[in-house]
Amino acid sequence: AQLVESGGGLVQPGGSLKLSCAASGFTFRSYVMRWYRQAPGKEREVVAGISTIGGSTDYADSVKGRFTISRDNAKNTVYLQMNNLKPEDTAVYYCNRAGSTLWGQGTQVTVSS
Repeated sequence: AQLVESGGGLVQPGGSLKLSCAASGFTFRSYVMRWYRQAPGKEREVVAGISTIGGSTDYADSVKGRFTISRDNAKNTVYLQMNNLKPEDTAVYYCNRAGSTLWGQGTQVTVSS
């Protein structure tokens, strides 16, 4: 089983990015998926989660109204649309198969002018 994140980069405050996480090696549609992030010197924190068919989502208070998690089970991919980015969103972003130790390698998001 494998998760591969992509889509990170450098963006100015107020900008947008869309992260992708491609899954393989397991029945993707059967699992809740989550996005986490880890900023330098801080613990990894959950950002958003999505149910197996995408009908239910949840978000950390710090990103509500700005970030949107979605999934495409036909493509075995989970996404994180990030709008109105702030410097405090700077972190390495990881996707995770809920309830497991399966993590991707992470993708760096840097918000800076």
